[in-house]
Amino acid sequence: MTQSADRTRHDALTDVAGLRVGHARVAGDGALSGTTVVLAPEGGAIAAVDVRGGGPGTHETDALDPRNLVQRIDAVVLTGGSAFGLDSAAGVMAWLEEHGRGVPVGGPGRVVPVVPAACVFDLGRGGDWTARPDASTGRAAVEEAARTETGAPVATGGVGAGTGAVIGGLKGGVGTASTVLGSGITVAALVVANAAGSAVDPLTGVLYGQYIEGPVRYPAAGVHAAATRRLEEARAAGGPPPLNTTLAVVGTDAALTRAQAQKLAGTAHDGIARAVRPVHLLSDGDTVFTLATGALPLETANPLALNDVLAAGADVVTRAIVQAVLAAQGIEGPRGVFPSYRELYDIGRPT
Repeated sequence: MTQSADRTRHDALTDVAGLRVGHARVAGDGALSGTTVVLAPEGGAIAAVDVRGGGPGTHETDALDPRNLVQRIDAVVLTGGSAFGLDSAAGVMAWLEEHGRGVPVGGPGRVVPVVPAACVFDLGRGGDWTARPDASTGRAAVEEAARTETGAPVATGGVGAGTGAVIGGLKGGVGTASTVLGSGITVAALVVANAAGSAVDPLTGVLYGQYIEGPVRYPAAGVHAAATRRLEEARAAGGPPPLNTTLAVVGTDAALTRAQAQKLAGTAHDGIARAVRPVHLLSDGDTVFTLATGALPLETANPLALNDVLAAGADVVTRAIVQAVLAAQGIEGPRGVFPSYRELYDIGRPT
């Protein structure tokens, strides 16, 4: 039986059997940041990364180069706090070491966990410039991931690394999506949408990413005009414009080589480009990770069998960005007013 037949799907990264997600938020007044951890199954997963932004903040990404030593990893960290927030990976490393998970080095229990990480810029959005994720935040997020059941739904919107996320002046956050191919292979994504680029078509008010999903419901002209004015007013009342970055983890249960996983990370960036404009500029930190658990084989006799996985990876990233924007709730703080898309366009909360 395929995964879709014997497991409940949540249209989430966790639809890839064995992948689990945990979020943690920085505590305290003036804090608006957090960390999200994607935890691989025992034994780890084949991993890769593709960085397209000109201003990335990353940790341990060179280890994922297919030419290098490390074959499998146990966790990926997405975090707020800009480069400071990369400290959260240390908490994840400590937890993994305590559980004997990592690269074996010289004897029983001696492991070095390799924990790739990437960050978004959300410094000071809650008012306190120094309120950012650290090792304790990373540990809290991985512990939450470890507590969840495999296949559990994923919290979205202003949680984890999406706590202080803003996209084109709107409140951003975490989003997720998945699909099952005809072969039974699952491809899924989790994103943190935090960009200076806009997710909204200025001509229509439709989210760019909705154009690939089929029939589009266009907002009434008056609603769109009012939403545009309110967003412009919010931008004018705020501080400096947000810096760019969209992060993503694309997961699959396909048995990929490291080179194939890297190709998937690269083509998944097309999904960002469909949903956010502009992207991949010098101030962007746009980064996509791939995790492949290897539960289902590709059709080895067909050299183009990977194409369906590549196309699906881009599609689920686009849908996850749409979901992030629709799940977000607006915030008002010392660094400005960031309304939600649902608030501006008078859309009810999802059921």
